[in-house]
Parts: sequence; structure tokens; C-alpha cells
Amino acid sequence: MSNFLIYEQNGPIVTLTMNQPEQRNPLTGNSAVPEFLAAIDRIHDDRQVRCVILTGNGPSFCAGGDIREMKRQALPEVSEMDIRHEYRRGIQRLTLSLFDLEVPVIAAVNGHAIGAGLDLACMCDIRIASEKAKFAESFIKLGIIPGDGGAWLLPRIVGMSRAAELAFTGDMIDAEQALAINLVSHVVPHDQLMTTALGLAARISQHASHSVRLTKRLMREALHSRLDTVLELSAVFQAVAHKTPDHSEAVDAFLEKRPARFI
Repeated sequence: MSNFLIYEQNGPIVTLTMNQPEQRNPLTGNSAVPEFLAAIDRIHDDRQVRCVILTGNGPSFCAGGDIREMKRQALPEVSEMDIRHEYRRGIQRLTLSLFDLEVPVIAAVNGHAIGAGLDLACMCDIRIASEKAKFAESFIKLGIIPGDGGAWLLPRIVGMSRAAELAFTGDMIDAEQALAINLVSHVVPHDQLMTTALGLAARISQHASHSVRLTKRLMREALHSRLDTVLELSAVFQAVAHKTPDHSEAVDAFLEKRPARFI
């Protein structure tokens, strides 16, 4: 039985809800990582899924790492190589797995997204914030560094200068400040957060699944590839897309002035 993550599916939309509100939904010191990995595998295997929403129960989205777990890692009997192994086999597996998920992921940030919680939101494709949301890249305040990929993720979203300011100060910002630096796409009243996220997921899900998946993959590859490489990959993906039944249906629907009916 799941102890951390609630998996709910309504048609093509999956909602993943982190569900340890008393501990502010931490990613360490519990079963969060294996449950995330299992959920992501389940989504990969279900071709009907077209969009994912990630949110948290309680006042926080995700508090990041468990402080008690950090205290354990500081014990003399826990070596540096032990900690390295724990990161590589733990939170970093979540980073790679969530970042590489083919279907779009919307982070519906309901409250505090702190440290690894902010980086978790950055692993998603789109971030929508409740007016109650707070954000901090707070590792520096605990004398550690973003061990989960935040140093790669955050600058690509807000730019190097803003990312450096957040990482070097550990300052907390509110939802409107997050919107101003493009960390989030929208800020909405707290009671409208999930309605807004579900509406966006529905707009994404109405399109051909293969086209959305290939577009996401192309955008991911473009983050670290040259233009000529991305153009070559685009040609290959486009050739595949042109030969799909969904493309033929989309063209027919456009010409016939009717909604497309995708499989």
C-alpha cells in the first residue's frame, strides 16, 4: 500500500498527490522516491495517459529533504561514499525519471516548495502556483548544495542571475515574485488551483498523444543540443508524425471543420 503518493486517474489525466502533510511531504527519510519511480513506470506503460498533475496535500507542496535524515548522514559512521551512493540511487533517480517522462507534467504548487521541493517543481514542464505558494532554493541555509539537479534545472527556467541569487541567499519568494521571474506560469486563488491545473491538462490532452510526447522529447533534447542536431531530430520526429493515423485524422477534421477524434 502506498504511504506517500496517491495515484488517481480520470480518463487521460493522472494526478499524483504527495500525502505526508504532517511532515510537509518530504522526499527523503520515507518511501517517496520508490513510489515516484513506480508511478512513473506505470504512466510510461499506460499509453492512454496524456498529462500528469503533481501536487501536495496540506499546507506544503514539498519541504524537500527530511532534516532528521540529514542529521543521520552527518554521523561519523556514515561515509562520504555512502552519502554519494544514497544520492545516486535515491533522489537523483527521481530527477532523471521525472524529467524524462514522455507525457507533460504540471506542478500544481499548493504551498511551500522548499529546497528539493522547489527542484521537484522544476523537474515538471509547467508550474502553476496557488497564491499561498512559497519558493526557496534553501540548501545554502543548511550548509549543503542542491544535490538533486537544481543547479542544472533552475538556471534554465529563471536564468543564471536569478538562479544564482536564489541559490546563494536561500531567500524565500512568494507566488507573485515567482511569476515575475517566470518560475511559474500562473498564480491563481488557492481554491482554484486544481481546477486550473485540470483545465490546462484537459487542453493538452485533447491533442494527439504522439505529437505531444514527441514535442516534449524534442524540447528536452534542445536543452543541451546544437541547432543542427535538433533540426535533424525534428526531421526524424516529423517523418514519424506524418505517418500516424492521428495526423491523418487531425487534417481531415480541420478540412471538415469538426473536432478531431483521436484513438
